[in-house]
Amino acid sequence: MKAAIVMGSDSDLIIMNETVNTLAQFGIESFVSITSAHRTPSKVKAFLAEADKQGCEVIIAAAGLAAHLGGVMAAETIKPVITVPMAGGPLNGVDALYSMVQMPQGVPVGCMAIGKAGAVNAGVFAAQILAVKYPALKKKLAAYKKKLALSVKEKDAKLQKSGIKKYLEGNK
Repeated sequence: MKAAIVMGSDSDLIIMNETVNTLAQFGIESFVSITSAHRTPSKVKAFLAEADKQGCEVIIAAAGLAAHLGGVMAAETIKPVITVPMAGGPLNGVDALYSMVQMPQGVPVGCMAIGKAGAVNAGVFAAQILAVKYPALKKKLAAYKKKLALSVKEKDAKLQKSGIKKYLEGNK
């Protein structure tokens, strides 16, 4: 199992490493590249060809500002494309979000939240897509969801035991 991760700038690497780490939790390999829909348009097709060659089954595209990378990828492949808007610029990522969710009819992308939460969710969503084909992923996803729920229960138990003031002091 493998997912391709592409981003428009090396400034996106820190955030998109969250996607790489999330995919790795589920045993999904990553092929990561930097390309730009605007600055290196010919590289987009080359990236998709390389992703195909490497056996990538899902594309995750991160971009900021005009954020056309995911849409260009979606126009050139029939594989699912997940987009992650990057924070930055004068609108702090809202422009990228709008660009990604306003795709024309027939060229869909799955759009996640802006920034780190979106990067993590892109990895989880890719795992959910791949779980349709790979049953072992279903078990890993179920365990992941249980772990999330347990974390909330543990935090609440700690809050109930210590009270809000002590809880906040202990979590600085």
